[in-house]
Amino acid sequence: MSLGYAEKLSYREDVGNVGMPEIFDSPELLHKKIEELAVMVRESKHLVVFTGAGISTSSGIPDFRGPKGVWTLQRSGKGVPGASLPFHRAVPTLTHMALVELEKTGRLKFVISQNVDSLHLRSGLPREKLAELHGNSFKEICPSCKKEYLRDFEIETIGLKDTPRRCSDKNCGARLKDTVLDWEDALPPEEMDAAKEQCQTADLVLCLGTSLQITPACNMPLLSLKNGGRVAIVNLQATPKDKKASLVIHGFVDKVIAGVMYMMNLRIPPYIRTDFVQISLRNSVKKKCVRWTLRVTSIHGLRAPLPFLRSVEVSFPERPDMKPVVLKEQPFSLQRETSMNRPFVMLLTFNFSDGCGCSSSSIEWPVDFLKQKDSFVRDRSLVLQELQHAAEHRSRAGQHAILEREGVPRAETSIHALVTNIVRYDTEDSKAAVPMATWMNSNGSLSKRHMDAIGCNPASSKKQKLVATRHRRKGLNPATQKV
Repeated sequence: MSLGYAEKLSYREDVGNVGMPEIFDSPELLHKKIEELAVMVRESKHLVVFTGAGISTSSGIPDFRGPKGVWTLQRSGKGVPGASLPFHRAVPTLTHMALVELEKTGRLKFVISQNVDSLHLRSGLPREKLAELHGNSFKEICPSCKKEYLRDFEIETIGLKDTPRRCSDKNCGARLKDTVLDWEDALPPEEMDAAKEQCQTADLVLCLGTSLQITPACNMPLLSLKNGGRVAIVNLQATPKDKKASLVIHGFVDKVIAGVMYMMNLRIPPYIRTDFVQISLRNSVKKKCVRWTLRVTSIHGLRAPLPFLRSVEVSFPERPDMKPVVLKEQPFSLQRETSMNRPFVMLLTFNFSDGCGCSSSSIEWPVDFLKQKDSFVRDRSLVLQELQHAAEHRSRAGQHAILEREGVPRAETSIHALVTNIVRYDTEDSKAAVPMATWMNSNGSLSKRHMDAIGCNPASSKKQKLVATRHRRKGLNPATQKV
């Protein structure tokens, strides 16, 4: 969860049990339990996943109740722990991306999250398949028309307070509110109702990385038991609900889910992040010259930050008479005066901040003040799909595309999408970003060495070994064959 969120919470002395000892199943027991969980997931007709802070720790976000958790350290007087990356650049974990694949294959029906880190939405999980019980540090909501606004920056407040922005709907315009709960705030009814309904329908509720202590959320998974469903828990510490669970696994969530995905022959997709900028160029004529202003801003408003940008370099490759400049302060703005009759090409180089997968990306902008550019709006989902495909194919970030442009007299505005990060969970290249990625072969399966290390090498299973051999003889990749 967000360290900012933890610091903004009002003081509460009783936060439940913290600093409980971590428990690790033996390699042999872990192997057996992962096999059992894989069977449970495979046979489930309505799988619901219930997640807590432990699902995000491998992304560099500390948990709350672990040995080095936020509340554990605060209780001992050590303050809030540091994060390895800026909160807004946190990358979805292997488990987040595995859930995306399970949803795409139809196995996973719904996710209930107690986290506010927005990693489920960043991973690509559909909003309609997600209930965020405690809110989202990157989301605002209009209290009037209920429209949601997902931001690329952390909202300034918590506790359902007014934010500096308003609803963009012309028929509304109400002041927006943050969505993150403080201790005394009631859980949002819409999210609660959806979560309860899904748990009541579920034949399996899989709890991942949660101590199941915060009420009333912690009681939701047990609703499945009333209709003959089962509960499985994966957590490093004991929970109050362990006795009612059909299966309890004490191990790292990423390790367990990686083993389950391997045994189900499912690939874990890469995480590809796309950010957006708005570029505007306005001008006024002064005799034979044009005075123009370039602005690079957020799509969320002129005053909204662009946290993924460190600076913007503006150069003019074909015009040595025009001096290049580096814009280092937001809002990025440049004013110049040039001849109206001489078109030129402006090269904008976006230098990315820490946590991005590449250092920069450049966009060429042809400028001709005597011609007005056409206006258009492209299919956003199609453009983003093409961008992500190109990024995955090339295994690097930096790709960009224009989404829309509005050309009017004396002004031009466009919105651009930029791929700022790509993390693969099946190559050694992603070792620095996601530790679990170092366990994967290039075909998406866990390496034998690492399966042995965590005690879940399926080679011990004669049946799976024979199936894998049969696939290889037919020229098939065992890791990509669906179960």
